[in-house]
Amino acid sequence: MGKIKKIGVLTSGGDAPGMNAAIRAVVRAAIFNGCEAYGIYDGYEGLIEGNIVRMYSHDVSNIIQRGGTILKTARSEEFRTPEGRTKAYEKMQELGIDALVVIGGDGTFSGARLFCQEHNVHIVGIPGTIDNDLYGTDYTIGYDTAVNTVVDAVDKIRDTASAHNRLFFIEVMGRDAGFIALRSAVATGAEAVLVPEIETDLNDLDRYLEHDYKPHKSSGIVIVAEGDKSGGAYTIADQIAKKHPEYDVRVTVLGHIQRGGSPSAFDRVTASTLGVAAVDALLDDQTSIMVGIMNKDIVHVPFNKAIKNSKPLNHNLLDITEVLSI
Repeated sequence: MGKIKKIGVLTSGGDAPGMNAAIRAVVRAAIFNGCEAYGIYDGYEGLIEGNIVRMYSHDVSNIIQRGGTILKTARSEEFRTPEGRTKAYEKMQELGIDALVVIGGDGTFSGARLFCQEHNVHIVGIPGTIDNDLYGTDYTIGYDTAVNTVVDAVDKIRDTASAHNRLFFIEVMGRDAGFIALRSAVATGAEAVLVPEIETDLNDLDRYLEHDYKPHKSSGIVIVAEGDKSGGAYTIADQIAKKHPEYDVRVTVLGHIQRGGSPSAFDRVTASTLGVAAVDALLDDQTSIMVGIMNKDIVHVPFNKAIKNSKPLNHNLLDITEVLSI
């Protein structure tokens, strides 16, 4: 492939705080290196439809602090098909776009990997998902902000839990991964945490509540990832309430509040770092990779590895939660 002159950037899948900071970094890094930058609206769907505009430095001014994504995001059923990907490639050819930076999660990277294979397109991915579940990077963009949002909410809920001697089950996002649940549980001093990666034994939870919680505490917090195999916060709370009618049990589902809000300083720096790294990788003739951060260093992870490998939970944090719940 010849010298890259035009770089497109899009966001795909679920939005995450810090995506705008990453867009800003990609656009300005491209311009700094003598390339033209193009914003692609509505993810892969916008690429197929040609919803693409040239972006200049001033177009990304005053967005680093904003949540969501100025380029919008959408899931494209058409891009899942070879015909849809061919349309996207033809649109790139029509506009002379040489390479793409895609910001998103495993679904975004799965589509990018196929696109690279079928049309020899140069694509680099930036991990943008609040779930922090992508293999090959210590942190994904949006994760830190989401955790801080949960911590702020749980701190407020604990105030009312203490005032009324209530046991709260708080459901957080994490359909397949418990990273948000686990980190926020440690940060808020939760009495217990339930995650999809570990089979929930309600008998163990019941024994804890009966022998450790009940004799010493009048209120408590249990953090539940939405993908917990026992059925989520409402199902678990209902079972506990039936076995222990003496508990004043309440449930709070935090939901999409975790996706919004101004990104934390950590997410802004991470997004900026990875945005510049993505452009550098493209100009170094890299493709079909995700840029990530491992042990504070920039790493290049093939899409195949980022998608197919499972990222393990930090079991040390699980142990810490148990130790500190007495």
